[in-house]
Amino acid sequence: MTTHGSAAQIMRELLEGPVTRSALVRWRRQQFLAKDGFGFYFGLFDSFAAARAWLPPNPEFNNDALATEYVEVRTQQVFAYDYPVMWWLDRAFRHGARSVLDIGGSVGVHYHAYRLYIDMPPEVTWRVVEVPAIVSIGRRLAAERGAAELFFTDDLGEALTSAGAEVWISAGALQYMEDARPGDLLKRSKEMPMHLLLNKLPLYEGDDFVTTQNIGEGCFAPMHVFNRDRLIRAVEALGYTLRDRWPVHERSLYLPGYPERSFPSFTGLYFAAEP
Repeated sequence: MTTHGSAAQIMRELLEGPVTRSALVRWRRQQFLAKDGFGFYFGLFDSFAAARAWLPPNPEFNNDALATEYVEVRTQQVFAYDYPVMWWLDRAFRHGARSVLDIGGSVGVHYHAYRLYIDMPPEVTWRVVEVPAIVSIGRRLAAERGAAELFFTDDLGEALTSAGAEVWISAGALQYMEDARPGDLLKRSKEMPMHLLLNKLPLYEGDDFVTTQNIGEGCFAPMHVFNRDRLIRAVEALGYTLRDRWPVHERSLYLPGYPERSFPSFTGLYFAAEP
C-alpha cells in the first residue's frame, strides 16, 4: 500500500517533470507572493542583493507585526527542537557558564521560555542581537517581566567585539543574515565562546545557494542555504568539536523547480571548544 508520504513524493516528481515544471513554477511564484504564501520558498539567486532586487520592497524582519506570535506563544512554551538546546545549555550552566549571546533571539524567546524548564544561574547575563523593531519590543517585554539580566542590541558587530560570552545561541536566524556564517562570526569575535548552539539551520549535501522566503505580514527575506559538511568543517577548523547533531523535522525546504535543492528537515548542531 502506498503511504501518504510516498504518494506526495511521486506527485511532486510528476509535477517537477520537464512538461509541467514551468507551469508549476509560475503557479508557485503566485502562491509565494500571495498573503497566504507564508512559509513558502521561491527562487535561486547568486546573492542577497539579487534576491532583494527580485522581491517586492518590504521591511523584511524589521516589522513589529512579526513579533506577535513570539510574545504571545514562544516566550511561554518550547517545542521539540528546543530540547537538545536546553539540555546542552543546562550542562553549560552546570559547568560554570554565566553569559549568553543570542543571535537573532527575537524578543528574548529563549531566555523567557527556557527558564521555565531549566535552572538559570541568578547571575546570568543574556544578550540578544536583533533588528531595531524587535529590540524595542524585547526591551519593553523584559521590563514588564522584570528580566533585568536580559539585554538587547541591534548591532551585531558591537556584540561580537565587546565582552565575550561563554555560550552562543542562534536558532533559525543566521541564514537570514547576509554575512553570518558561523565560522566567519567566530573569527570576528573578540573572544570565542566555549559553547556554540545552532538550531533550525537549512543544511544539505549540495552547494550553497540563496533563495527567498515569505515570512508573513507581507514581508519577505533572502535566505542562505548551506552545505552541511563545509559549515561544520569551518567551525571545527577553529578548535571546536561537534558534540551533537539533531534533525529539525518541523522545518523543511521545498524549492519549486529545483527538487535537487529541496530537503525534508533542517538541522541543529552543538559545538564545544576543545580544552
